[in-house]
Amino acid sequence: MIPLNDAQREAVEHRGGPLLVLAGAGSGKTRVLTARLGHMVMHGGTPAYRILAVTFTNRAAQEMRRRVAEILGADPVGLWIGTFHSLSARLLRREARLLGFTPQFTIYDEDDRLALIKRLLERGGYAPKAFPPQLIQSIISHAKNRLQTPEDLASAADDRIARAAAEIYRQLGEALRAANAMDFDDLLLHPLTLFREQPERLAFYQRRFQSILVDEFQDTNRAQYLLVSQLAQEHRELAAVGDDDQSIYGWRGADVRNMLDFQRDFPDAHLVRLEQNYRSTQVILDAANGLIAENRERLGKTLFTARAGGEPVVLVAVADERDEAEWVAREIRERAAVDHYAYGDVAVLYRTNSQSRAFEEAFRRVALPHRVVGAVSFYERREVRDLVAYLRLLANPRDDEAFLRAIQVPRRGVGLATLATVQTVAATWKRPLLETAAIADRIPDIRPQAKEALHGFAELIERLRSHVPSSTPAALLERVLQSIEYEAYLAAEGIEGAERIENVRELLAGAAEWSEEADAEDPSSPLERFLASAALASPAERDTGDAAGVSLMTVHTAKGLEWPVVILAGMEDGLFPLSRSTETAQGLEEERRLAYVGVTRARDRLYLTWARARRRGGQLLPGMPSRFLDALPAGVVDERRSSGVFGGDLPRRRPGPGTWATVPLSAPEVESQANPRYVKGERVVHRKFGSGTIRGLAGHGRDLRVMVEFDDEQIGTKQLLVAYAGLERDWEEA
Repeated sequence: MIPLNDAQREAVEHRGGPLLVLAGAGSGKTRVLTARLGHMVMHGGTPAYRILAVTFTNRAAQEMRRRVAEILGADPVGLWIGTFHSLSARLLRREARLLGFTPQFTIYDEDDRLALIKRLLERGGYAPKAFPPQLIQSIISHAKNRLQTPEDLASAADDRIARAAAEIYRQLGEALRAANAMDFDDLLLHPLTLFREQPERLAFYQRRFQSILVDEFQDTNRAQYLLVSQLAQEHRELAAVGDDDQSIYGWRGADVRNMLDFQRDFPDAHLVRLEQNYRSTQVILDAANGLIAENRERLGKTLFTARAGGEPVVLVAVADERDEAEWVAREIRERAAVDHYAYGDVAVLYRTNSQSRAFEEAFRRVALPHRVVGAVSFYERREVRDLVAYLRLLANPRDDEAFLRAIQVPRRGVGLATLATVQTVAATWKRPLLETAAIADRIPDIRPQAKEALHGFAELIERLRSHVPSSTPAALLERVLQSIEYEAYLAAEGIEGAERIENVRELLAGAAEWSEEADAEDPSSPLERFLASAALASPAERDTGDAAGVSLMTVHTAKGLEWPVVILAGMEDGLFPLSRSTETAQGLEEERRLAYVGVTRARDRLYLTWARARRRGGQLLPGMPSRFLDALPAGVVDERRSSGVFGGDLPRRRPGPGTWATVPLSAPEVESQANPRYVKGERVVHRKFGSGTIRGLAGHGRDLRVMVEFDDEQIGTKQLLVAYAGLERDWEEA
């Protein structure tokens, strides 16, 4: 058995009721999860097929299954392990007909849903500037996460955008059902609907799953919480594992209160705190503990480690983002030369993606190896989406989104005007687009060549569909490639096309290597199951640059990772925390948790940087140290300044519990980045009027006025006094 400390062993061996495990950063959570699964099968008398284990990513599920297999000496056959979405899809394949779908339903990703919403808005006569499709999609998604129906959303709507979102929400549900499709949110909502309408199916799954384990419990939304809570009512062996101090996905619907309320909803729950950290030095943990202690909505724990002492946390004041990047580059090279750290041992983390540019430029100037890491899925690439659209249409001929993409790749003489006509006719006839294309000769307003192309496309799909029952996903993909001569189509694009061809071959290789756990109760075909796994694939971290170089990424992307040396850049008020987050206590606490995640990524050395000024919209804007720095214990911090900082005094610590005092600078009055100066052409947000563009400026200081052209045509252009307008920049989209 895996070696465990006392708290870990308590979490692994607990049986006979609900369990809440507070797993602090670096406390060996994965070890505990794996050991608990193995212990339940080997010593707890629970067969693998009666265990439901929910992970945050598919990659985590695969790694956990591999480790459990090592413990057991055999694959845990029948174990249901995966993300909420993948496990819900598996359940819904079995139960689809009870909800009015077929097991061949398609899973729409965010792009598919957005395209459908755009068409629904266009059909309803909604102007895209006044009713931004992405905003409408966000409102609908949040409503679904809160378990609100279209009627609930309509009754709570207090402006025309919310009312439009409620109407589009209603139409979206009808359109998805007509297409035999579900979006990501539906994968969580439909099981709840099934259990409410078919209580005998709920009872079946309650009996089936004797033990339930949920990882990253702090990141569950309301629907996910209700799902596992309902399933656990029969045996009440629900183990929730997570860290409320690392809940950083509130903007995505996660609700940290699920973890805080667990003991209220399960009053007999046993609580275990994993507080021994196996990653960081005590100095780094002292900084992390001091930072997170400022939050009020937390269950509370204090990390400790056997790694006493450690290098102090280095807090560096720099002149601007270029000076910041150059100082960081020099420090990394020095640590590599003096302390023999490899470049791959270092990560530079930041709050917003826009901050990477200065580091990339500085690192290139001095030939410092680096890689930029972003959360972009392989399956989001254009060429991959093209081919997956064909496969989706083979699996589900009612998938209109797949039809609209596939018929345009490669070009076959069917233009947008023709497609608009086909869509109108299909809606009138109440037929899917593919079926309508097959009888395009009945549509009078289409050119003969376009009718022929539509009919030919429908025949091609029908020929390919005849091979679905007897072919593997890889064989079907090869048939598609040959039938549409897709590689030749890409090759015509030159160098970029050659790179896309490599991605096509990677998709083909992935399809050939694809394997799955057999599920005798799943009526869907291998193609349908392959498409489900592709749709639900966790976003792969796309690296651009030297794989052995310094890692550059946002703090969100860094969650779950660690490095010997971490540099947390841009610690300024208005940037970290973002200015908009400070409007609510909940928003500020989530930003503090995000800073805590960044700090706890470091094993040996931690650097924090803040800039006296930072360029934004072509203008150099003054900055002030982040309020989060106030909580750092003074005894663990080594304060420095770069050689680029000169003239006047910097904010410095007051004696006492690490609070800051601002000493006047010799430069003009400094404003926070939460209230900076503006430039013509810059995008801003007004609390009441929404987004807009600055078209003119007049005056200065407290009398500065801006003329803003708002996106909402009914609001138009307004002149505002900056001191009282409450305008904000959107750092997140910078």
